[in-house]
Amino acid sequence: MDKVDNVLSNYNHGISLADRKNVLVSGVKKIENFDDQEFLMETTMGPLLVKGEELELIKLDTMQGNVSIKGKIIGMDYIDEPKSKEKESIINRLFK
Repeated sequence: MDKVDNVLSNYNHGISLADRKNVLVSGVKKIENFDDQEFLMETTMGPLLVKGEELELIKLDTMQGNVSIKGKIIGMDYIDEPKSKEKESIINRLFK
């Protein structure tokens, strides 16, 4: 598993948004959770939350770390780590 993490950490992270309905995210380590309104992904640059309506996973390339999503994109946010000494889980931060 360490070898896979090392390979993925070498990939550049990027986001490409076309017509506010197609998004391609590169540098994705894993998809934590998703439904038709949110995608939560762990990227090489930290956790990324994509919000929208009628979201669909179009393509998942685990070898290259690419994810393609289709639907109406409302917003994208990076979820920064808490500054306190006690770390919180991503899910706890989302439901505050």
